[in-house]
Amino acid sequence: MDAQIREIYEQSKGRYGSPKITQELRDQGRKVGKNRVAERMRKAGLRSKIRRKYRVTTNSKHKFPVAPNLLERNFTAQAPDRVWVSDITYLATRTGWLYLTVIIDLFSRMVVGWALSSSLSHEMVVVALKRAIRRRGPTNGLVFHSDRGVQYACTGFRDELEGHGFVQSMSRKGDCWDNAVAESFFAIMKTELVYHERYEGHQDTLHSIFEYIEVFYNRQRRHSTLEYLCPAEYEKQNLKLCA
Repeated sequence: MDAQIREIYEQSKGRYGSPKITQELRDQGRKVGKNRVAERMRKAGLRSKIRRKYRVTTNSKHKFPVAPNLLERNFTAQAPDRVWVSDITYLATRTGWLYLTVIIDLFSRMVVGWALSSSLSHEMVVVALKRAIRRRGPTNGLVFHSDRGVQYACTGFRDELEGHGFVQSMSRKGDCWDNAVAESFFAIMKTELVYHERYEGHQDTLHSIFEYIEVFYNRQRRHSTLEYLCPAEYEKQNLKLCA
């Protein structure tokens, strides 16, 4: 079993701890408990990458209208593309800062749209939104939740939402818990990827983020809130329930 544990650990690039490795082993037909796996990992010196804190990049000091908080920390959705949440974070490279916008579907925690930019202007959020729309084809009434950052509150972005019949929702002032799913995604991504990389510039950062989001996170990474399924598999197994 030790060899299998190490193989799973290495395949996840050190991102998996004992709960996810236990589930992987069970899916392979092994009858094991989480405590036993944790003990074998400890003796082998295997541990999941450590989470660090990160800074907020959005600026909420502006004069644009602020949307009401429609979620009230209810981070569930009964079907795909009913509620999306979004946030922005920074990434350091040798040639300067880059900024990543992500849009996440609350039903499956899938990243449905994202964009990487050297500017904090609202255009990058619009690009991420348009990519999510092309990918998912949501209908009118979708709730789009974010913090109060100027990128989300400005006229240009609000016009995009209104043009597609989406309903805007925003966190309360200075309350990161009101957008906890998006905040948590960035914490996980930085723990599992960013803090262990040394980016040169836009191109290698883009390649790294693409591999993490599209190959690993959406299609491989087990999520504890999704019955230890990855987002893509969770959606696949629940399509009949959502029809």
